[in-house]
Amino acid sequence: MEWMIIIPIWLAAAVGLLALWIWTLIDCIKNESTEGNERIIWVVVIAVTGWIGALIYLIARRPKRKATLGR
Repeated sequence: MEWMIIIPIWLAAAVGLLALWIWTLIDCIKNESTEGNERIIWVVVIAVTGWIGALIYLIARRPKRKATLGR
């Protein structure tokens, strides 16, 4: 009966990480600067590495972008 509790927790975590990945990918595509190759590089990083790439983007790039571009 333990699996009846564990499976929904894992399922909720997986859905949450998928939502984070999709939201970050859309955020990067819509709001990242079009100068140079930054947008393309970040989209590839996020797409290839999944939710880990999304976290890297959120921690490393998004605060700089918001300070610079205001979006």
